[in-house]
Amino acid sequence: MNSQVNSQVNSQVIARQVEPDAAQALIQERGQRAVFCGLTSIIWLHRKIQDAFFLVVGSRTCAHLLQSAGGVMIFSEPRFGTAVLQDRDLAGMADCNAELDRVVAQVLTRRPSIRSLFLVGSCPSEVIKLDLDNAAKRLQQVHGGKLRVVAFSGSGIETTFSQGEDACLEQLVAALPDSTDDAPSLLIAGTLPDIVEDQFHRLFASIGIERVAFFPGRQSDTLPSVGRNTRVLLAQPYLGSTARALEARGAMIIEAPFPLGIEGSALWFHAASAAFGVSPQTVDGVLAGPIARARRALAPLRDYLSGKRISFLPDSQLEMPLARFLSTECGMTPIEVGTPFHDERWLRTDMSLLTANGANSDTRFVEGQDLEPALARVRADRPDLTVCGLGIANPLEAEGLRTKWSIELLFTPIQGFEQAADLAELFARPLRREGRLEVGSWS
Repeated sequence: MNSQVNSQVNSQVIARQVEPDAAQALIQERGQRAVFCGLTSIIWLHRKIQDAFFLVVGSRTCAHLLQSAGGVMIFSEPRFGTAVLQDRDLAGMADCNAELDRVVAQVLTRRPSIRSLFLVGSCPSEVIKLDLDNAAKRLQQVHGGKLRVVAFSGSGIETTFSQGEDACLEQLVAALPDSTDDAPSLLIAGTLPDIVEDQFHRLFASIGIERVAFFPGRQSDTLPSVGRNTRVLLAQPYLGSTARALEARGAMIIEAPFPLGIEGSALWFHAASAAFGVSPQTVDGVLAGPIARARRALAPLRDYLSGKRISFLPDSQLEMPLARFLSTECGMTPIEVGTPFHDERWLRTDMSLLTANGANSDTRFVEGQDLEPALARVRADRPDLTVCGLGIANPLEAEGLRTKWSIELLFTPIQGFEQAADLAELFARPLRREGRLEVGSWS
């Protein structure tokens, strides 16, 4: 019985990788953009690193953004805040380093349990008149031994909001200790909700991969070591700079689709296991139960979503693996898949699965954004659902087009087998809501 089930799981999951079609043409657009800045990533980063404080050096607009995105009132004293720049600071009339020292001292007095301080620039140093990299080094010397100080940019001038995490982790790579162990170890790079991290840890242990670390971890004093025997598996598709920084430290990147849905999660575990010499049969045996549960939970949602048309406007950089999941596992038809930055190295596996054997040959793949032409295509296509940023969603809803906020996908546990049905439900919910409200004028 077990061998038969395992064989079915393996053939259904792996066979689709065998004959992918050639990559389809990628349309590149450059123009007006509508995305949140990288400061937004502070919300999920501060929830993950539980003894860290994120201090933004920026304007009152930055403070309002964080408060709104975090869904908290400022008097609740969350582990993030904004050192608000005044006119005197921007004019170079004040000693910004002295002001920063004063604010940092206040933070540490009120929150003595903080072990990591992240200085986050809302704009380039030329604008805020403060070199945060040098400020971080100076503060590290002052508070050395008790506090790790790291600076990174959350500017949205050339990036999208999810890349704030990439900038943060890239800077943190330099603080990782050197690995001196000859035994191979696995490093999962990318912020994952604690519940997903625990699930993945149990599955890797059952497969036989015991030396597994997650980056970032829950505490600042648990930084994983990295070296030539470190194997890195990306959990998020927007960590290109972090991956290259880890490679520069000697680590090897395992290329795999991202763990969204049943297929993506299974191939992700298989890729890691192959790098450690674990047989596919062993992996199939461990994953058979989670896959069976996920299929049962996903079945009614697939029936509901199948045949519906969906468009992705470039926003989170999750668009390609999401399109793959919704197409191959939920039966939806992607009309357009736009992503802010298409890094071929990390996205080619998901794109190959999405377009394998001639599937989705009419789908448009777009890198970058030119807002008005993109909206014109959405209006012409009139898909059943459009995944886009919060600022674009309300106008489209007013025109009778159903939308899903892409930023919600960063705040919700969506990776792995147990979350496959929850991920599909996020896309079914706005469609069901329309039917329940029965507001015919919208459509």
